[in-house]
Amino acid sequence: MVDDHELVRTGFRMIIAAQLDLSVVGEASDGETGLALIRREKPDVALVDVHMPGLSGVELTERVNRSKLATRIIILSMVSDSPFPRRLLEAGAGGYLTKGCPAEELLKAIRAVADGRRYLAQHVAEQLALSALDGHRDSPFELLTARELEVAMMLAQGREMRDIARIMKLSAKTVATYKYRLFDKLRVDNTVALAHLAGQHGLIDRPLPGA
Repeated sequence: MVDDHELVRTGFRMIIAAQLDLSVVGEASDGETGLALIRREKPDVALVDVHMPGLSGVELTERVNRSKLATRIIILSMVSDSPFPRRLLEAGAGGYLTKGCPAEELLKAIRAVADGRRYLAQHVAEQLALSALDGHRDSPFELLTARELEVAMMLAQGREMRDIARIMKLSAKTVATYKYRLFDKLRVDNTVALAHLAGQHGLIDRPLPGA
């Protein structure tokens, strides 16, 4: 379990501990620690919060996928009407739930994803299906590629360009190209405006100081 809210982890741990076929092998309160824990423990499934300080759920999912780790990711979010479900499926996530889901649904999702199937909360699946049918994009962030969204997340969280380049293992020039492309697509011209927009559309729950 990777979530920066201890109360959330405690609740999930209690639900999972009551099951004979499931067990929690580790917990982390941030993405970087969570990724290291996944690499060390190699769990079948990881429950990952989408909003965390530092490495986000989007970034963690992409790293696990790029590293070809066997662990399958279930993303937990406070919101369903954001670009995350589609982007996370593209990044390799096995499931997407909102934190308000019933305990029975959480357990159903864990078992389904552990068996190699994907699981989406019903209202999230319906939302994606309807969006695909009418071609409607609810968020301007839907215009971004997975890499552009990853850069946008880190910029909105206040990360410096050099840190983003190091984390993504890219040159500063490449990161700058992503930055200007996403600024153009979102019609913003600075990171403060980006943070405001990201907050409005559920990408971050902690805007930049003074934003």
